[in-house]
Amino acid sequence: MLRILDDRTGEPVPAAPARRGLTRIEAYASGLDPTALRVLLTADLLSRALELSGTPVWTILTAPRRHAELRTAATTLAIRPFEHDRDLASGLGEAQAIHVTAEPATAFGGGPVLRVAPVEWAGGPGEWAREPTAEGAGTPGASGRPAPGEGSGRGSGQSGEDAPGRVSGATARPTPHPALPPLLLADPEALRLALLAVPRGEAVRLDPGRLDDAAGWLGRWRGAVAGWARRPSRPVPEGVRGRLRSAWEDDLDLPGVLEVLRDVENDPELPDGARFETFVYADRLLALDLARDLGKLA
Repeated sequence: MLRILDDRTGEPVPAAPARRGLTRIEAYASGLDPTALRVLLTADLLSRALELSGTPVWTILTAPRRHAELRTAATTLAIRPFEHDRDLASGLGEAQAIHVTAEPATAFGGGPVLRVAPVEWAGGPGEWAREPTAEGAGTPGASGRPAPGEGSGRGSGQSGEDAPGRVSGATARPTPHPALPPLLLADPEALRLALLAVPRGEAVRLDPGRLDDAAGWLGRWRGAVAGWARRPSRPVPEGVRGRLRSAWEDDLDLPGVLEVLRDVENDPELPDGARFETFVYADRLLALDLARDLGKLA
């Protein structure tokens, strides 16, 4: 059973009612900025995890401004579309609501609050003009310290001998998100992976180098998946499946899921067909398009 940390109480609670009733997930974004993208991504991951466990979900986006642009940015990041009618879920027999936000857990209706730590973009001056708030202050950012998990230990995207070689040449392309730096969405899956690699409750400091590292990591995995697909298929080992589910059902521990995939990649005892099926299975949650290179010539 998926359990999440309720920011109201600081205690873990079930993310779905015992009777598997419809769960509404409501994402709150105060503006168009990297922290808002992390909120939307977290809502998407929660939705996917609940659906994998058989719970029907209904996702809603609440934003005071830039609503259409937030939806466009979400599509770019492979986030499933948000519903337009916030009241329809109640008519369908809604059993619980979960609020996903970067704001303090106040002024929300009933249901647990999933708190997301902020994201800071450190890509250089002039690349992102922070949106003013209603009071005229800048959009809240991270503390400015290096992203948690950098160096070594769990939660780091890649570090030490695990780190892939950097892939250069990712060029910024025109983007429909004027409040966001173009480079931030130049490789959406790399951005998605960079955010997944850090625990949701820890601040993230993104920069071009970190996105480059994520792109290299992603490229290596896609190449490996394409190679494993040429071997006879084998089922996902039950022990591996259990580790994956235990990770994502523990407050959406996505760094833990990535750690399991690294172990599968490097385990010499696993047949390639089992590696392939494991990565495809995990990608139902991660949505990193890990099988994208299937059929490409080596």
